[in-house]
Amino acid sequence: MKYRKIGKTDISASAVGIGTWAIGGGELWSGSDDAQSIRALHAAVDSGINLIDTAPGYGFGHSEEVVGKAIKEIGRDKIVLSTKCGIWWKTQRGTYFNTRDGISTYKCVDAETIRIEIEDSLTRLGTDYIDIYHTHWQSTPPYITPVSETMGALLDLQKQGKIRAIAVSNADTKCMDEYFACGRIEACQPGYSMLNRKIEKDILPYAMGHDMSVLAYSPLERGLLTGKITMDTKVDMAQDMMPWMKPQNRARVIAMLDGWKDLTEKYGCTMAQLVIAWTISQPGLTHVLCGARKEKNAMENAAAGSIELSAEDITAMRAAVEALGEPVV
Repeated sequence: MKYRKIGKTDISASAVGIGTWAIGGGELWSGSDDAQSIRALHAAVDSGINLIDTAPGYGFGHSEEVVGKAIKEIGRDKIVLSTKCGIWWKTQRGTYFNTRDGISTYKCVDAETIRIEIEDSLTRLGTDYIDIYHTHWQSTPPYITPVSETMGALLDLQKQGKIRAIAVSNADTKCMDEYFACGRIEACQPGYSMLNRKIEKDILPYAMGHDMSVLAYSPLERGLLTGKITMDTKVDMAQDMMPWMKPQNRARVIAMLDGWKDLTEKYGCTMAQLVIAWTISQPGLTHVLCGARKEKNAMENAAAGSIELSAEDITAMRAAVEALGEPVV
């Protein structure tokens, strides 16, 4: 496994982390089983992963509770723990975000709600500190919270020792400039995969220029890039929302993956491992967060952290994904 520092901190996190959105369950994800998820987290750590990413918004705290149970068994000192604030559902405070499982959520990064959220997360996770604390979504109209207020609350929590590194998720470079005007952020968490490379234009260069880590979510496009999804696969609601999962687009992706079978043989790896290895080889992209609810998948993802692809194969794979163009909507 490759380990890389988080920003300018001394936090060393595995290049391949485990994402726990699906572990939260709910209407978006079918088949979640807490005991199985805990075994998957154990398997991930045993295989070299130490970075676990979660959020209160994943199952309205349920993902954090499951992660907390696993950490109690694994040992807190073995984990680099990442969670978030900014998705609020206790009141109608903030800008409406969405409704899941009959509960409406709001984007809110007020100092008061952040102070409540951190205590709730610490309780659910069974710890007294968070290694990497992200603002999950940023303030948007009509309810705007000044970044100075948000950052002030985060810096205060950092001084108290409740968080080690401040980070942002789903933030553009303008927003990150506002954070840096108030203090230092060590990492950002955007969506990125070989099918979704938009951040290569701005966020990746920005992160490299500011010595920030990039923790990319959805690097396997919710399973599409594992090579396990066929045209006949029944997908979850969360997967069905993706343009690339639509039949006319899915067929093109499957054909591209079929063309890489020689590479999986060359490196003695699975298609998912090949894709993960390619992703963490991209300039500026330091970590990937791969979801896993089963032991086998967690171990498979972890093994990708030790694969070294040749420069020629990295270039050839990029040419193939660029040839796909954009998904048909």
